Amino acid sequence: MNLYLRLLFIIFGARKRAPIYQDDMQNEITTRVWLNDLDINLHMNNGRYMTLCDLTRVDLFVRSGLAKLMLKNKWNPIIADHTMTYIRPLKLFDKIKVVMKVTHFDEKFFYSDHEFYKGNKLMAKGTSKSLVISKQGSLAPEFVLDEIQKSV
Repeated sequence: MNLYLRLLFIIFGARKRAPIYQDDMQNEITTRVWLNDLDINLHMNNGRYMTLCDLTRVDLFVRSGLAKLMLKNKWNPIIADHTMTYIRPLKLFDKIKVVMKVTHFDEKFFYSDHEFYKGNKLMAKGTSKSLVISKQGSLAPEFVLDEIQKSV
């Protein structure tokens, strides 16, 4: 499936799903492994895992209200660090669930865990460190969370 089509499905689907609140910043998306997700070994390409992590972030942005704030204030989300551990290969047409949880934050970064499941089997897991920036520089996560709370 074309990545832009997947992105549109995530955006419009997120608008119909329950909101995400600050006390439980966890979400999941379900998708399939498509032909354009495969590498020459006929399993999901390692870069595609990170792309699907991006889509879980988009879902979280929309459902938490952060997407509206980013558009309104011209903020940009940035990934500063991302790691993945591949446990088992994902193959063509596998139905997968990608779970993301914002675990904590410090004065500059949000930290998240990402898990890929096929059924109940953990297939891959990763972590990411991200931030939100404006024209003035990076925004403290606490400030971002306060702004989300004010806009709700």
